[in-house]
Formats: sequence, C-alpha cells, structure tokens
Amino acid sequence: MINYIVCLKWGNKYGPEYVNTLEQMVRRYCTLPFEFVCFTENPQGLNSTVRVMPIAQGYGVSGWWHKPLLFNPSLPLGDPQGTVLYIDLDVIVFRSIDNLLTYKPNEFCVIRDFNRCNNPKWNRFNSSVVRWNIGQHPQIYRDFIQNPAAPVRRFHGDQDWLYAQVKNDFNFWPDEWIQSYKWEMRGKPPMVRNQDGTKDFISPGVPKIHPQTSIAVFHGDPQPKHCQDPWCKENWK
Repeated sequence: MINYIVCLKWGNKYGPEYVNTLEQMVRRYCTLPFEFVCFTENPQGLNSTVRVMPIAQGYGVSGWWHKPLLFNPSLPLGDPQGTVLYIDLDVIVFRSIDNLLTYKPNEFCVIRDFNRCNNPKWNRFNSSVVRWNIGQHPQIYRDFIQNPAAPVRRFHGDQDWLYAQVKNDFNFWPDEWIQSYKWEMRGKPPMVRNQDGTKDFISPGVPKIHPQTSIAVFHGDPQPKHCQDPWCKENWK
C-alpha cells in the first residue's frame, strides 16, 4: 500500500512557494516511504520533485470546495488502495509526522476543530490534516458531485460537509499532535493589519509548544509566510 501525502493549490491565494515549502518540511519530518502530490490547475513554479495532478474540472467550485473531489474512489494516484494524508498549505511541520501515517491504520482520521479551545466537548472537524484510504467514505465525493452548489450554499466549508457525510465512522487525532498556532500555541494575541494588507500579531512572540505537537496550523491570519515570530521564520522553510 502506497502512502500519498497530498496538498491542494487552487487560484492565487497561495503561491508555489507554499507547496514547495510544505514538500520540504514533509520530506524532513517523514521517514516512511511516500509520494508527495499536489492537486492544482497551475503547476508553474513547483519543485520538480512534486508530483502534479490536475484538479477535477467541471464542478463549478473554488478553494477548499475542491477537497470533496479528493474522495473520489477512483482517484488516479496509482494504488487503488493507497493511503492519503492530506495537509493544507498554511501549516508548519516541525517534528516527525510518521505517527500520522501509522495511527489507527485503515481508519479515517481528522483534526478536532480548534473551537475546542472554547468548548472542551467540541466534536466538529477541521480538515487541515485528514487521512483516509482511497475508496473510504465514497459518499463524500458521490453525494457532492450530484449537485455541488447545494452543499456550497448550505455549509460554511468543506469540513462541515465532511462532518455531515462521515457521521460516526471517524477518529480524531490526539489534540496535542496538531495545534492551532494562533489560538493554542500563541494564546490568541492581539493582531494588527500591515500596510500591505496582511495581518500579523502586534508584536513577535514565542509559541508554547507541546512536546507531542508536530504540525502548527495557521487558520486565518497570520499566514506562515507573513508571521514575524522568529519561530515561524526558523521553521517555515
């Protein structure tokens, strides 16, 4: 069974440097065999070591709404029973992620959404890091392509669609493994808008890092590229 570590780049929100940096971080911190794959409509600027796959066309969706298409049971990666570990582009990988490929093998695993900071019993999904076997939960793809406009109207984002489709057949990653940089590692510091329109923390700081955390997720602002924290500059490369 082949491991595929997969990302998605669509439009202009993230430049090719986000894909290339993610690939470099993954290769530093994964010792298990894998293929690194980027689904995109524009491969310009990507490292030659990135395997490029075209985004499925004709569904009229944008951004994160391409994620349900990755659950196609006929996803043409090569191994029809391969394992897919999906990782968003706006993350910093800074410790071994081997455990993300070996934890509860053959089961669907996802982040417990970071609203867990406000509600310890929160049980919704964050789809920044998701793992599944090709062909698992095909209803995510099958029901979506029947009428993509309907879930786009009804749900805030793809992770809410995944939650509604997967029901009870899933596992949360241990909360400590994957953390919100802004909320959990930096404790929700005040932010300011820069002259170029980007947002960052008012002043640089040092994150609180749990000994089991290997991925910091940058949902919203700031993005890893723009964060002035020295820790981010040292690790996003």
